[in-house]
Amino acid sequence: MKKNNKCESCLMPFSQDPGIRESEKYCSYCFKDGKLCYEGTDVKEFQKRSYESMVAHGMNKITAKFFTFLITFAPRWKIKK
Repeated sequence: MKKNNKCESCLMPFSQDPGIRESEKYCSYCFKDGKLCYEGTDVKEFQKRSYESMVAHGMNKITAKFFTFLITFAPRWKIKK
């Protein structure tokens, strides 16, 4: 079985995760204190929050838009479009 190397919610590579991961499936931004940080099912809302967070952490807006677009391909959201 292939081991995940990206977050199943936001697709961030685990090698780029600056925090301490609590889950095999999710990054430290998406999963904290034993639960998903965004528990909703609206991928558009999750994308909006993710974009705002990326820009707030200093990411270029165009790059953040690209990564935000990619979120729709994450396993967590594939069936919830």
